[in-house]
Amino acid sequence: MLFTRERLEHCEDVSLAPYGLRSRDSRGRAFPEEEALYRTCFQRDRDRILHTSAFRRLEYKTQVFVYSEGDHYRTRLTHTLEVAQIGRSLASALGANEVLVEAICLAHDLGHPTFGHAGESMLNQLMAGHGGFDHNKQSLRIVEKLESRYPNFEGLNLSWEVREGIVKHETDYDTADASRFSPDLRGALEAQLANPADELAYSAHDLDDGLHSGLIQPRDLDGIRLWELVQQSIGWDGTDYDSMVRHRLVRRLLGLLIDDVIMETGRRLDAMAPASPDDVRALADNVVALSPEMAEMLTELKRFLLDRLYRHPRVMRMQLKAERIITALFEAYVEEPRQLPYEEQAKLAYRSLHRVVCDYVAGMTDRFALQEYAKLFDPLEQV
Repeated sequence: MLFTRERLEHCEDVSLAPYGLRSRDSRGRAFPEEEALYRTCFQRDRDRILHTSAFRRLEYKTQVFVYSEGDHYRTRLTHTLEVAQIGRSLASALGANEVLVEAICLAHDLGHPTFGHAGESMLNQLMAGHGGFDHNKQSLRIVEKLESRYPNFEGLNLSWEVREGIVKHETDYDTADASRFSPDLRGALEAQLANPADELAYSAHDLDDGLHSGLIQPRDLDGIRLWELVQQSIGWDGTDYDSMVRHRLVRRLLGLLIDDVIMETGRRLDAMAPASPDDVRALADNVVALSPEMAEMLTELKRFLLDRLYRHPRVMRMQLKAERIITALFEAYVEEPRQLPYEEQAKLAYRSLHRVVCDYVAGMTDRFALQEYAKLFDPLEQV
């Protein structure tokens, strides 16, 4: 038995909740294309994202620790894969379109520049007066313009719903700008689910990496209510700490958070009773959320991570190095664009110099940025 696109769409009708977004109801693509025989439009979008250069480059882009710090810390790529897994879990429990959530999650960080949030902040400063820089907008720019793979259009020509999910992504580190995507409406349920998937992934896994690195010790978390709840739930008394205990703690933390999102969102959906995806969009607030108590405890944990991990001297030293490297690269290319590769120079015929340089630097991996810095400024480095 073959599962054609039509059969897969029928499966969606059977398995999704009334408010789940069916692929056959997509608003379509900017450039019409013939539908795939054996994939829904959202499956096709997901696959296109996975095959991009921007997605591959996430392997050597910073999450918290630069790649050279060790092989066992998260990178922007492993973070993205973990976000997608959490997103699928949330979607399947709530009757949302799992494939659409996965596609949005896989694309949500494509626009992250080299050296993580330090790189984003510095590029935004360097682009002051030239449109600024925001990684959410850059993610959309990548899928709509920068990935050049098709002869008849720029970008990937993703469906409207995936692009809406990218621009309506909202966390502590993401600001939505949906001016072209029904800005007066909320995102579809699938777009909303990508928000906690990202937030839960980085909260739990940044803590895991902080503990693994030794920058955070378990005793440092004494008094953090969510941590104490996790300890109690696995029956750990704070002694005989090892990597297995760490794995159990982080796994339980993530499980508690995921279950809470599912239960609180399910409660809200039952109360609001949306009968269609448009009903979800028309609500005054996002329907996807943590319970108030859990949200308060997670905020306390995130404040701890900000103070004790993201602002740790070892992390701050690398961030300041990253800012100096990005500034030097950016200014060198702007001062003398002929140092850019020929294919980047060709873009100057139809894009501004600062935007071309920004796109080029933002697309670099940490490793490539360090190599380029050495080539430009170390007289002994072979160019």
